Amino acid sequence: MPINFKWKDVLHRIPVKFVPAFLPKARKNYFARSVLQTPLDIHDIASKAQSYNILTSPSVIEQGLTDGLLLIGYLVADGYKIRTDVMRLSIRLPGEYDGTETHLPPGVYPEVRIRVAPALRDYIRDSVQVVFDGVDESKGIIGRVKDEVTGKTDEIITIDNLITVHGYGLKISSDKAHAAQAGAFLVDENRVETRVKAIAGNEPRKLKLLTPVNLTPGAAYTLLIRTQSPVKSSTGFLKDLREVCSEFALTAQ
Repeated sequence: MPINFKWKDVLHRIPVKFVPAFLPKARKNYFARSVLQTPLDIHDIASKAQSYNILTSPSVIEQGLTDGLLLIGYLVADGYKIRTDVMRLSIRLPGEYDGTETHLPPGVYPEVRIRVAPALRDYIRDSVQVVFDGVDESKGIIGRVKDEVTGKTDEIITIDNLITVHGYGLKISSDKAHAAQAGAFLVDENRVETRVKAIAGNEPRKLKLLTPVNLTPGAAYTLLIRTQSPVKSSTGFLKDLREVCSEFALTAQ
């Protein structure tokens, strides 16, 4: 049964901030980024049903979401393509082949491809009002992570190989008292941190990092930077460490 996003007349207003452009070939000085709400888990999502006049019990929604997403995961793993009005999910196999292979090459794993469904894309286009709210240079940002082996951006990190991180306020530095805590880390879904093996390039808007050898293939990681460097300067130290974390997950392979 299709989801009817139009059944209730809702106008969504989201604040956005101008943030300094971090890509080398950016044509203008700023990008616009939405000011994200606090991340929600399934329980949080269900608890907000009444706010949008959805009358189903939150406990029923929570159980349904939990079971439904689990089932979707199993079906995708079995090779099914999932089509809903929110997303499209399928498995893809990276790499090129000559047609005689009997197994995947070493280090190559099936990947999940997720795309926004047209119904949600159209709803966002028609129902979201953007409210510009000035320039935000108060925090660093991880804007893009490129895997230098595959060339993919914000998706894959190849174990024991280089990634290039673009953003601002990224330079990793600290005084002696904070040296053990400062650095770049890959954080798994259980919040376990693995320190990056080496820092090959260390600039306010670009890092080159060598990923650790002990990452788990197929696991998802966020990138965390801890540094004492000021956001707007590459010299001097802040009193305390600050953290910059990617808003997207990277799959190790």
